[in-house]
Amino acid sequence: MAVDPPGCPGPRGPRSPRGSDVMARLTLSALDRASTSPGFWGEPEVHRALLVSGLSVLVCSLARLRADLD
Repeated sequence: MAVDPPGCPGPRGPRSPRGSDVMARLTLSALDRASTSPGFWGEPEVHRALLVSGLSVLVCSLARLRADLD
């Protein structure tokens, strides 16, 4: 069973989704719901939140990949 790297929280069960999977799904779901609002993409907070969540998923995925390869 793979262990999540430090700083990347997530369930530990063998069938449970990893933290980065959950974060990616939550981000896409929130974007899908909110994108119907007028002016949604013009808000700077949306850009920041999307950037931070995307980077979080990327960093945790890369750390997990590195841990698997070591």
